[in-house]
Amino acid sequence: MIIIGEKINGAIPSIKTAIVERNVGLIRERVRAQAAAGADFIDCAPSTAPELEYEAMVWLLNIIQEETDIPVCIDSPNAKLLARILDEGLVKRPGMVNSVNEEGDKCETIFPLIAGTDWNVVGLTCDKDGIPMDVEKKIEIAKSIIDKAGKYGVALPNLHIDPCVMTLSTVPSAMLDFEKAIQGIHDYAPAVKVTGAISNISFEMPARKYINSNCMAYAIGAGLDSAIMDPCNAGMMSTIYACEALRMKDKGGRKYNRAYRQGKIGVKK
Repeated sequence: MIIIGEKINGAIPSIKTAIVERNVGLIRERVRAQAAAGADFIDCAPSTAPELEYEAMVWLLNIIQEETDIPVCIDSPNAKLLARILDEGLVKRPGMVNSVNEEGDKCETIFPLIAGTDWNVVGLTCDKDGIPMDVEKKIEIAKSIIDKAGKYGVALPNLHIDPCVMTLSTVPSAMLDFEKAIQGIHDYAPAVKVTGAISNISFEMPARKYINSNCMAYAIGAGLDSAIMDPCNAGMMSTIYACEALRMKDKGGRKYNRAYRQGKIGVKK
């Protein structure tokens, strides 16, 4: 499982305040914690007003890259901003771009810039009409993004399709729909990865951790390849390690045992 650490995001109140106040210490602390917990990418999502986003992202990028060599995921709904960050070479090593979709020319803006490189990219299953409720529509959008990636020369193993998991409180079939989308995308393009922001499913539900961890387990069973999540959440990480061992993605449970010895999962007695 590829873990995209989600904790440097201006939508989180403490990070929003840190960005406004330019609190370097808090950002460094969150980066260090995610790196130590096993993040494969560190998300960098200012989530500020559009006119402030560029400066905020550059500030965050500098801190993240001073603190760790883990690749950065530059995250914004503004494809032009993401393109500017790429064009200016502000990221020291290829990381991840989050995200493109079928609204406007986002794919056409980003794909030529990362074609033939080691950059990863997230594609959301939405278009000019927003996020569809229908699973088949999501899969059709995914197919269009995949076809465009292939056309521009983006390596398909570097493409992560996010089927936009819905909220269980409003969509009772959210988990079944998510599984169906994962399987449908893999049926169309086995090399493409499927990702998701797992915690979305439990919004406005009580005891969210149980919904989230079981969603993760079912999603891994369906073929989930990566996740946008908090790597410091020991419960979720434990679920991932256990599921991968049970599904033989971690043969013999070597990673599971190593994580236990490192204190990342379980409680030693």
